[in-house]
Amino acid sequence: MIGYGDRARTQCEVVRLFRETHPDLPPLNQGTISKIEAQYREMGHVRKVPSKIQAVVDDDTKLNLLLSLEENPITPARQLALITFPTVANRSFESEEFKT
Repeated sequence: MIGYGDRARTQCEVVRLFRETHPDLPPLNQGTISKIEAQYREMGHVRKVPSKIQAVVDDDTKLNLLLSLEENPITPARQLALITFPTVANRSFESEEFKT
């Protein structure tokens, strides 16, 4: 365990120390500590990671995209993005990051 407080401790010691230090907070269990440690080891932080947002694409847009690919199978991804998400794609491609 990386630790809680002044030195490295086992997960059980962290649970006990947390309960002693913060009796007013809901108690943590060893499973919670294990998940927090795993996230820290994997990501280097324990901040909340936003979940992926699914884009909603209507049927007309899907059809336009498929027709565009049928007409020209080597359509660039940027052009497909303009068909699928015109407002987002335009905003992204007009930013300073994409200007040459």
